Amino acid sequence: MRGGCRLTTLLFLALLRGLCHGRDPAPGAVTCGSVLKLLNTRHSVRLHSHEVKYGSGSGQQSVTGVEASDDANSYWRIRGKNDGGCQRGTPVKCGQAIRLTHVNTGKNLHTHHFPSPLSNNQEVSAFGDDGEGDDLDIWIVQCSGTYWEREDAVRFKHVGTEVFLSITGEQYGHPIRGQREVHGMPTANHHNYWKAMEGVFIKPSMDPTKHDEL
Repeated sequence: MRGGCRLTTLLFLALLRGLCHGRDPAPGAVTCGSVLKLLNTRHSVRLHSHEVKYGSGSGQQSVTGVEASDDANSYWRIRGKNDGGCQRGTPVKCGQAIRLTHVNTGKNLHTHHFPSPLSNNQEVSAFGDDGEGDDLDIWIVQCSGTYWEREDAVRFKHVGTEVFLSITGEQYGHPIRGQREVHGMPTANHHNYWKAMEGVFIKPSMDPTKHDEL
C-alpha cells in the first residue's frame, strides 16, 4: 500500500509539471518581442540594413544580405502589425501579420512598387522612425504548422503588394561591396525561405494575465 501511495504521488507530481510546462504551448517558437537574425537558407546570408540609402528608386534606407554572422546591423525585432497586436513573449502563429523593426536604426522592413536596383524585382527598404512607418511595413509569416518554430524555414509575404521577401544572389559594388540585393518576388520559391538564427528569444509569461505589450 505504501508503494502505491508513493506511485500516486509521483504520478501527481509528473502531471503537475506537465500542467506548468503546458503554459508554454510552443517552447521552440519565435515569440513577439524577440530580437533575432534571419538567414536566407538558399544563399546563406543574413537580412541586414544600415544607414546607407538607395541611390535610385525610393531613396530610402537600403536592405541587403550579408555573409557575416556577427554583424550587429543584422538584428530585427518581431512586432505586431499595430501596437498591442503582438503581446511580448507570445508565440508567433503561422499566418500572423508582423512587423520586423531594424534594431540599430528603428526602421521597419518595407516594400513598395519601386524596382530593385540590380534585379529589377520589387525594392525592399527600411522605412519609418522609431518603429513607426505605414501599412506597407506588414508581412505575413508563412509556415506549415501552428507556430513559427525556430528550426523551420519560413516565408514572409507582404500584405500590401503580395510579394515574398527574397534573395537571388545579385551583389552590390561600392559602398556596400559584396552585399546581396534583397527584394520582393511575386512567386513562392526556394529563394524566399528564411530561418531564425542568433538572437534573444523572449519566453512566454508563466502567468497569462500578466504581460508587456510592444
